[in-house]
Amino acid sequence: MAGTEEFFEHIEKGYATKGDYINMGAAMLHGEAVKNAFVKIPLKTLNRHGLIAGATGAGKTKTLQVLAENLSDKGIPVMLMDLKGDLSGLAQPSPGHAKIDERHEKIGFPFEASSFPVEILSLSEQDGVKLRATVSEFGPVLLSRILDLSETQSGIVSVVFKYCDDQKMPLLDLKDFKKVLQYATGAGKAEFTKEYGRISTSSTGAILRKIIELEQQGAEMFFGEKSFDVNDLTRINEEGKGYINILRLTDIQDRPKLFSTFMLSLLAEIYDTFPEQGDSDKPELILFIDEAHLIFKEASKALLDQIESIVKLIRSKGIGLYFVTQNPTDVPNDVLSQLGLKVQHALRAFTARDRKAIKLTAENYPESDYYDTKEVLTSLGIGEALISALDEKGRPTPLAATLLRAPMSRMDVLTKNELDEVVDRSSLVKKYGEVIDRESAYEILNEKIETAEKLAEKEKNKPAARKTTRRASTRQNPVIKVLTSATFIRGVLGVLKKVMR
Repeated sequence: MAGTEEFFEHIEKGYATKGDYINMGAAMLHGEAVKNAFVKIPLKTLNRHGLIAGATGAGKTKTLQVLAENLSDKGIPVMLMDLKGDLSGLAQPSPGHAKIDERHEKIGFPFEASSFPVEILSLSEQDGVKLRATVSEFGPVLLSRILDLSETQSGIVSVVFKYCDDQKMPLLDLKDFKKVLQYATGAGKAEFTKEYGRISTSSTGAILRKIIELEQQGAEMFFGEKSFDVNDLTRINEEGKGYINILRLTDIQDRPKLFSTFMLSLLAEIYDTFPEQGDSDKPELILFIDEAHLIFKEASKALLDQIESIVKLIRSKGIGLYFVTQNPTDVPNDVLSQLGLKVQHALRAFTARDRKAIKLTAENYPESDYYDTKEVLTSLGIGEALISALDEKGRPTPLAATLLRAPMSRMDVLTKNELDEVVDRSSLVKKYGEVIDRESAYEILNEKIETAEKLAEKEKNKPAARKTTRRASTRQNPVIKVLTSATFIRGVLGVLKKVMR
């Protein structure tokens, strides 16, 4: 059986760091915390992404809370996807408890309660900063992937975007996009065919059905203006703490399409907006995606490819992505292989499938002389986790079963009054509160169609109007009637003959 001193040195050496770090707690040996054997995550490697996994009730949310508040403390802004609605307590300090003090005594440092600057964000009608993006900002490629379109249908989407660019026609919300699609095979069919080739009505019909499906999940609230500026996620308060931006998603758990649509647009916008950071001492922004399986569960192959591509590329911008889910197998292998920090809470072996998942999970961690990983995975208590990170040189740290520190903020939700206070004092709520519906493709095309219809009606009625006028004036003028009569003409001819004689 390994000795405590030997294990202490093993952890101390493996988690040594020259730069700043986050202290996650103390490593455990034989089920007991080894005091001062700190498990430290270097800030330098936090943009290498991560995973927090474990069974329901094992402590994932509290681990997320610990990471978020310590990042904020280090001046690193955070964004949290809160699907269960239990993260708002970050805005208030922990009331403390004897058990928390006891836990920290075992770890080796005192507990300090603290609150953190919080911003409440919303994709729906819930109170908070409204997040929106225009259809133009999505672009044809991302929009096609979100709608899971075929190659032919994607080509039509590209033509629609090109037409709107050529005509200087803003494409802001879904009604704009639908209007252009309808115009392409309706009133504007000749125009589109001449400039861009014939567009199939069956293809546009299929695209429209996909858009309606997205609208039914509430996407019409997300597409439009005023567009959210992703730089507003990176604010620091007067005390030097990074803002914790909590996106409340409690009312869209059953709408995974909207969730994945938002996530992809956000990540794409961040990637396009943020500058290359290079090898810096700490990340610019960390995003935690709770209930991450909702992104991957109903994602198409094209959508998964897009997510995997962004995960690989976005860390160069100083952005760290952290997926929170029940089982690591919820995350695709290509994404899992990109993750530097893994915090694995207990897994439960109730079925043969569970046992298989535990075996696969154990194989994703470094081998250890101090742990039987499969056994530890099923014996961890609440607030305990297996941790594997990257050191400052990018090498995996020793596997450490860790007694995790307690959150410094409240481990409970805010009351309605407290939540209202957070929203009321937010400058961003005021900034993005107004819905702007300026003239765009929908209004421009409606006006164009109306003008064309009026001209067509005018042209149709023009010849009939001239003929009618001529007939009417002949009937109504008696002078013309006399001058054109046969009797008058014969009389004139008789006079001319006499004169000529």
